[in-house]
This record gives sequence, structure tokens and C-alpha cells, in this order.
Amino acid sequence: MRRAVVFTLLAILAFVMCYPVLFILTGSLMSGDELSSRLSELLFYKGGGYVDWALFPRKVSPESFRELFLFQPGFFRLFWNTVLITGGVLLGQLLIAAPAAWGFAQYRFRGRGLLFTLYIILMMLPFQVLMLPEYIHLGAMGLLNSLPAVILPGVFSTFPVFIEYNFFRGIPSSVVEAARLDGAGEPDIFLRIGLPAGRAGIAAAMMLQFLEYWSIIEPPMAFLDSPAKWPLSLFIPSISVDNSGIAFVASLIAMFPAILIFRIGQPALEGGIAAMGVKR
Repeated sequence: MRRAVVFTLLAILAFVMCYPVLFILTGSLMSGDELSSRLSELLFYKGGGYVDWALFPRKVSPESFRELFLFQPGFFRLFWNTVLITGGVLLGQLLIAAPAAWGFAQYRFRGRGLLFTLYIILMMLPFQVLMLPEYIHLGAMGLLNSLPAVILPGVFSTFPVFIEYNFFRGIPSSVVEAARLDGAGEPDIFLRIGLPAGRAGIAAAMMLQFLEYWSIIEPPMAFLDSPAKWPLSLFIPSISVDNSGIAFVASLIAMFPAILIFRIGQPALEGGIAAMGVKR
């Protein structure tokens, strides 16, 4: 009986958590007329009414998909903008965050503690605090209203450095010293010992950063003036009331890569988080 009660409660909670996804999927399959009738109180506020929603559409219609794919060419440009921003940030973090974390974990130098404390402080600061200095520096570099204006601040994010540092710190110093005694250079030690030992932390950091930058909102709003350079996260809120079906389809397409990446990398993410807790 206890197991049945627990299972029922978990099933209810799982449904509540998954309902937004079902909401988007159902809305993308509804016709324009059905969406207008069900969302009339939300789109055309009359007062005193509620949204009339259902788990299944009255009739499955590809109308919104056809409208988005055939009559919204800007969608594809913004989709690839999102891919370029996310891919550029992750590639830059792989080249910068991992060596920086390795240096903090394995080397002792003057000012190391102070510098790492500064990293942690920068990681805790919200974007609103850093927006003005980033805007000034990007303007001085002539990068405003371009994709590098969003990519470069993300490349130098301190969050992946903090996560990967916890994994590199767990590598025994005796292993590193043995490699040095065998004649291995510092780059070889990092590539042959550090990266394989810290791959769980790197994978966890990259997954978390993908989920963040795939749906990034504030930096593009601050640094990009041209709508043609926006990511999908800014395209969806700009859809008009008359095209609510497009919003559902665009949200569904934008959500799919994040779900796919999370599903593929879930074991690495869980293992990385668990290993970080053990190392601490």
C-alpha cells in the first residue's frame, strides 16, 4: 500500500512537471481557430474568464508548422544564430576553462587564492552588474551588434572553471609527479592525465552551459540591436497575438535540442555532479 501511494504521488508530480511540455506539444498541433477560441481570455482579455485548454486537440492540424516553415524565413536564421552562439561559447570554454581549472588545481603560485576567490565572486554576480562594463569594453572593441558580443563574455565565464577545478583537484599529486619524473612535459600531463581524469567534470560543465546559452536572453537584448542577429530566445516573445500557433511550434523546435542533449548526456551529468560531491 505504501509503495502504491508513493508511486501515485510521484506520478502526479511527474505529470505536473511535464505538463508545460505537453501544453506546447498540444498547442503546436491545434488549428488557428481552435487556439484563438481556447486562448481568447488570454490573448483578448475580456475579464472574468479562464483559458479553456485540453490535453488533446479537437483535430490535429499542421497549420502552424506550415506557417512557420514556409512563411517565416527569419526563423531559420535565428535558429542558426542560436547554434552559432551556443557552439562558439562551448568551444571557447573547452579551450580556456579546462586549462584554467587545471592551473588552479595543480599549480601553486603567488596570488592563486586571491585570484580564485575573484573567480568565485564573478561567478556569483548577476548579469545586470556586469552588463555596463561588458557593454563599454565590447563597444571599444567594435563588437556591439555582432554575435561575438554575446559569445566572448560567455567564453570567459567562470562557472565551468569552478566545476572542472573540483575534478582536477582530486587527481593525486603523486600521479602528476610520477609523470614529471618519467620525462612528461606539462602539456602532455594535462592532455594525457588531466583531461581523461576530469572528463566527467568537463562533460557536466558543458551540458549545464549548453542549457544556459541555448536559451540565453539578457546578453542578446543588451548587445544586439538588429533582430536578424537575435537567437530564438528573443524570437518567440516577439511573435504577435495573431500568430500564437507559430509561438507553440517555435517553442517546440527550440526545446527539442535541449531535451535531446540532456537525454544523451544525462548519465555524464549525474555522474559528474555525484563525483563532485564525493571529491568535496
